Amino acid sequence: MLTARTLARRSDFDVSAVTCVDEHRGWTEESEQDGHRIVLVRRGRFRRRADGVASYVDPATGYIGAPGECEEFAHPCGGDRCTSIRIGEALWADAAGEGPAPVRGAFYVDAAVDLAHRRVLASGADVDFALTEHLLALLTGALRQLADGPPPWRGGAGADRGLVAVACEAIGADHPRSADLMSLASLLDVSPFRLSRAFSRRLGVSLTHYRNRVRVGRALDLIEEGATGLAEIAAELGFADQAHLGRTVKRHYGHTPTALRRLLGDRPR
Repeated sequence: MLTARTLARRSDFDVSAVTCVDEHRGWTEESEQDGHRIVLVRRGRFRRRADGVASYVDPATGYIGAPGECEEFAHPCGGDRCTSIRIGEALWADAAGEGPAPVRGAFYVDAAVDLAHRRVLASGADVDFALTEHLLALLTGALRQLADGPPPWRGGAGADRGLVAVACEAIGADHPRSADLMSLASLLDVSPFRLSRAFSRRLGVSLTHYRNRVRVGRALDLIEEGATGLAEIAAELGFADQAHLGRTVKRHYGHTPTALRRLLGDRPR
């Protein structure tokens, strides 16, 4: 079952909280989209197929949907919660410019995009200024990732796409053998060299960077949910200690966990 709740609506954009509680391993019926939108995962993960090209979507990998795309979805890992942002034609043209449309919809959600997403959700009733400003930062960051990321046709793209998707799924599920690169490569029956290269080619970041991005995102989730003990958060997420957590969060987000707690405030539920 899919439900959507509107968080903000203006002529140039809509922001909706989307929840899926179904678990279906097969693909849904194909549907055609009629506008541009950005979809970012808050919890869970799923698969999307657009015009025949499949991708894996989780809190560290979002996508931009384009008008006329035919989409299908699968939820082999259970339900998920997402933020879906419709971008009006005028705002899209202003942000994307007059050049060719992005050739790939999936993009790596770096810490800057993730923080802008969280600040959109934390903006509350201030839709016309705070929420809009953070949404513009989110849109700019997503388009930058599409422009700067490695092109999808670069060497072995099809094989890389499948390998990276399975690796991301193992990391997202916190599989016991995803705790280190050698074990993860063994789980996927590939060499560690191939797995490491595939991440750089496909996402434009190293496997280590991606895994840490997932972990620091989970740390922010716990902080937003009210957790106060940074040492306990560090231990739960596999960091060496509180200082290691703090350094890694600051490296990705540019702020310490304490500063991020103040920056985000209380997110509306």
